[in-house]
Amino acid sequence: MSRDTVVAKRYAKALFELAAQQQLVSEVEAQLKLIVETLEQDEDVLKFLSLPNIDTDKKIALLKTAFGDRVSVLVLNTVELLITRGREDVIAEVYEAFVKIAGEALGQAHATVYAAKALTDEELAGVAAEFGQLTGKTIIAEQIVEPSLLGGMQVRIGDRLYDGSLSGKLERLQKSFKI
Repeated sequence: MSRDTVVAKRYAKALFELAAQQQLVSEVEAQLKLIVETLEQDEDVLKFLSLPNIDTDKKIALLKTAFGDRVSVLVLNTVELLITRGREDVIAEVYEAFVKIAGEALGQAHATVYAAKALTDEELAGVAAEFGQLTGKTIIAEQIVEPSLLGGMQVRIGDRLYDGSLSGKLERLQKSFKI
């Protein structure tokens, strides 16, 4: 486990405890996701935040201008603290750690469903319900269309992959023929 991962988990745990006290866990998660997605979409902003010769106050002012009315003071203060301490590179890892901590505490798990074609909302809800029974948690599912699967689907929950795809079955069959 890298040092950045350990640091991110500490920030995420502290943020989760504060969010839980204020009963804002899901809101904080959504706001962190917004910040991470924005930073991933615009590499220039991420570069700007990581430049050491730019004053920290200017970096914080940029974030307050960009997100001020869309994120809570709690999230803004956390991101501000990360920037002040030169840890802007772990914002995405803090989000990932926060999702895991919140999911464990609330009995939830996030699942990524890879399917050869787009699933309807009812089908996605059915997959979430099925894996919810399997894991004993409430599953929050998002789907990604992956035509290379040929048919069926793969479901990733945390670090586990459930492979029911046609391409996965063909690959396992091919391996069984090799001696």
